[in-house]
Amino acid sequence: MSGTEKAPHPTRGHTQGVTEGQGAHEQLSDPRARKRERANIRVAALSLGGAAVMVGSAFALVPYYDAFCRAIGIGGDPQIVAENTTQIIDRQVTVRFDANTDPQLAWKFEASQKSATMNLGETVTLYYRATNLADHPTTGTATFNVTPDKIGKYFNKIECFCFQEQTLQPGQSVDMGVTFYVDPALASDEHTEEVKTITLSYTFFRSKDGFPVEDGAGN
Repeated sequence: MSGTEKAPHPTRGHTQGVTEGQGAHEQLSDPRARKRERANIRVAALSLGGAAVMVGSAFALVPYYDAFCRAIGIGGDPQIVAENTTQIIDRQVTVRFDANTDPQLAWKFEASQKSATMNLGETVTLYYRATNLADHPTTGTATFNVTPDKIGKYFNKIECFCFQEQTLQPGQSVDMGVTFYVDPALASDEHTEEVKTITLSYTFFRSKDGFPVEDGAGN
């Protein structure tokens, strides 16, 4: 279809009997047709405005949704708790520790060990180390998740370095601890009872004022 062509609008009962080529002109000449046209424009404008508000609201609610997910452990986000109030049971699970760094952040980031096997309900502390490989100070913030996603509500973190800015000088290293336990309730949930291995994953991004920095922006 060329740039000047317009797709024909479907018409209904009141245009029956109008000859082809005159239908569109006479339809718009009809006061009732013009009234309906204006009403349609108003409805379309209100619909677009409502959609824009919904999209804007969705972006505005992202921080609240993120905090909500972390609090209750959905979408692969572990729960944040003050202490371990569960009992250790004789059922083991292996937790693998994954460390990732965004290419924009010149850091070496790794876990002190690849994995650990523990009983459900047992409190464990593990350390990650980050080293600034750049020749200038850089700042990073870590995000995290666990897999499988359905394990999130049973993976409880007591201490964590996630969502906290870390500024490192050139060549500086820092050890950051994470303390957690896996809720024994995992063993009695028919949807998770088969899980024997969990992956805890962290990713560090360049950041400024607590937010990731786009490529080319300064710290």
